[in-house]
Amino acid sequence: MTGRTPRLIRVGRGAPESRIGRPGTARGGRPRRRGTQPKVVALGGGMGLSASLAALRRITGDLTAVVTVADDGGSSGRLRDELGVLPPGDLRKALAALCGDDDWGQTWSRVIQHRFHSKGDLHDHAVGNLLIVALWEQLGDHVQALDLVGKLLGAHGRVLPMSAVPLELQALVKGHDPERPEDVDTVLGQATVALTPGEVQSVHLVPHGPPAVPEAVAAVLDADWVVLGPGSWFSSVIPHLLVPELLDALTETKARRVLSLNLAPQPGETEGFSPQRHLEVLGRHAPKLALDVVLADEAAVPDREVLTEAAKRFGAAVELAPVARRDGTPRHDPELLAAAYDRIFRMHGRIGPWR
Repeated sequence: MTGRTPRLIRVGRGAPESRIGRPGTARGGRPRRRGTQPKVVALGGGMGLSASLAALRRITGDLTAVVTVADDGGSSGRLRDELGVLPPGDLRKALAALCGDDDWGQTWSRVIQHRFHSKGDLHDHAVGNLLIVALWEQLGDHVQALDLVGKLLGAHGRVLPMSAVPLELQALVKGHDPERPEDVDTVLGQATVALTPGEVQSVHLVPHGPPAVPEAVAAVLDADWVVLGPGSWFSSVIPHLLVPELLDALTETKARRVLSLNLAPQPGETEGFSPQRHLEVLGRHAPKLALDVVLADEAAVPDREVLTEAAKRFGAAVELAPVARRDGTPRHDPELLAAAYDRIFRMHGRIGPWR
């Protein structure tokens, strides 16, 4: 790891000039005191959100994660089925990503991520899942319990569920059954959708139009920047746009919005997707959504002009930067991704230097 600052390549023009504002001003044109930090909200789930949070906590201390709650597999699925609770797994991963690099933070990160291995009922349960669910039962408040876990861990930010009710992800998939490649079937459950061999046409949530957690809506409306992605496109990123109050907040907020694209298509869920196709399916699910910046790894974009055209439909500029780990795996490097976000916030935002 060299920790070098990535070179950002700007492609095309983005949002109208009136949205860009002047450096050194906050939302609504209010003067921002030198040394203050940007308020950043990151939306997603799973390892994609964890990568984004691990980067963002390096550049701001005012960070909120809004996490999908449709997971139905593994330890989370078992706890959800047995106790009727929100699936805690993606919330746990977000909290772990917000742990600091000191001994305290790294120790607690390992503890809550630890899974039991046995021949009994505890097999494959994560310690953090059990801790979160125990506090939910003790306190009867999802947000208060997650805040308490964050305080215990010394988390560099706050973690919120996007909804306070467990959600089921349903998808229309073409060719889910390989013996019927032209048929479109309804596929139930996030774990199944993520691994489908077919082509996902669209997704929706059950119950339809679920309520958002008020604190999540408030965070989006009060943010300077909102970051969507990276992550499993249909099962972690798009679900946030299917919660009406959250989508309204994303549409109405004066924050600037950056979409962080994946480094590679996900086997099953987005097999064969180009970077611009990720944008196209996002637009189909939320046609009124506007973006300011689309961030992509420069090595993952074979045709910059086509991606630029796709981003313009959202009113967004494209920023290309090396953000992948150097070991060849499709994983984001936290320091390179942090440097890319930092440059974007300074180049495109209403905020001047905050350090």
